[in-house]
Amino acid sequence: MSGADGPRRLVILGSTGSIGLSALEVVRRYRDRFEVVALGARANADMLAAQAVEFHAGYAALADRDAARRLRAAVPGVEVLDGPEGLEALAAIEADVVLCAMVGAAGLQPVLRAIDAGNALALANKEPVVMAGRLIMERAARRGVRVLPVDSEHNAIFQCIQGHPKEGVRCIHLTASGGPFYGRPRAALREVTPEQAARHPTWNMGAKISVDSATLMNKGLEIIEAMWLFDMPARKIEVVIHPQSVVHGLVEFNDGHILAHLGVTDMKSPILFALTYPERVASPMDRLNLAALSELSFAAPDFEAFPCLAYARQAAAAGGTAPAILNAANEEAVTAFCAHRIPFLSISDVVGEVFDTCAPGPDRDLESVLAADAAARQCARIAVETISMRV
Repeated sequence: MSGADGPRRLVILGSTGSIGLSALEVVRRYRDRFEVVALGARANADMLAAQAVEFHAGYAALADRDAARRLRAAVPGVEVLDGPEGLEALAAIEADVVLCAMVGAAGLQPVLRAIDAGNALALANKEPVVMAGRLIMERAARRGVRVLPVDSEHNAIFQCIQGHPKEGVRCIHLTASGGPFYGRPRAALREVTPEQAARHPTWNMGAKISVDSATLMNKGLEIIEAMWLFDMPARKIEVVIHPQSVVHGLVEFNDGHILAHLGVTDMKSPILFALTYPERVASPMDRLNLAALSELSFAAPDFEAFPCLAYARQAAAAGGTAPAILNAANEEAVTAFCAHRIPFLSISDVVGEVFDTCAPGPDRDLESVLAADAAARQCARIAVETISMRV
């Protein structure tokens, strides 16, 4: 990588979202280590224009074509691409690391293009691995591409598991804060609003991820992601509620020893680790004050109050295109909830109905995955429409 001789060349997809903003803050603090080659986002032309100017990006792309036209007029010195294919083209630009921080299934094709181009991948977007984990990891292995997790939990597991053969691992423990509604019975969640669901108690995240955290679907998706990232069966991946969000992940070995990763609740830390790996760069960011910790508590998740986690476990066990079906149904349901079309508890109802309707098949190739995704979205939209007419 060019990082040995000069700054690492970065492509940041999803630069206007919460992870992208944190990544650019890391770049600001380490100007001598990074060069931003390209920036991509969905539709925020004004913010992307300011970012492109500040970081001297040569390329930019917006999925929204009208927004891209506005961006092109605002930054005449930058080559601006548009549409989903524009984001895919950015992923294939010669770079040292492509950080994929896009939300949802939209990140799948850019992830594959980055791998095909031989670019190392810093993955903050879990949905592509949920949808097509086998295809992504097999393609990365064939191409010799490193896939580094940016999610705080998977980044923590990555750090704990390094140097240990997977045969010696008894269990991976993914920690979950429990979201804003931890401890409440399901009946108490009937009137939850999108604004309440987005108020995560310990992390500052985008709306979609915050809602997924509130339903615990985020943790369910992380189970499936961990299966592929660490080549582990679903039965070896557990979820534990840890409201303080200090322990980000644990690896339990066959001899009973457990390695835990502790850190501050700041996404800039795992981002810095992924962008500078295998170095451990001195960080000016806040350090964890062990003496100030008053409590570290752990509890089993409540599958009855949060059935999305149970659906995710079913999808992980079923394999094939079941995770793609799960992800598509959840994305459509969360979008409808955020638009005030369905109640909070109906998110899991939509997912369950789609899961019962759409039979999974083998994930032979990308076309199989995309077909399952499309079919599940259609089923989910019908379910959303039915529910919305009742409320």
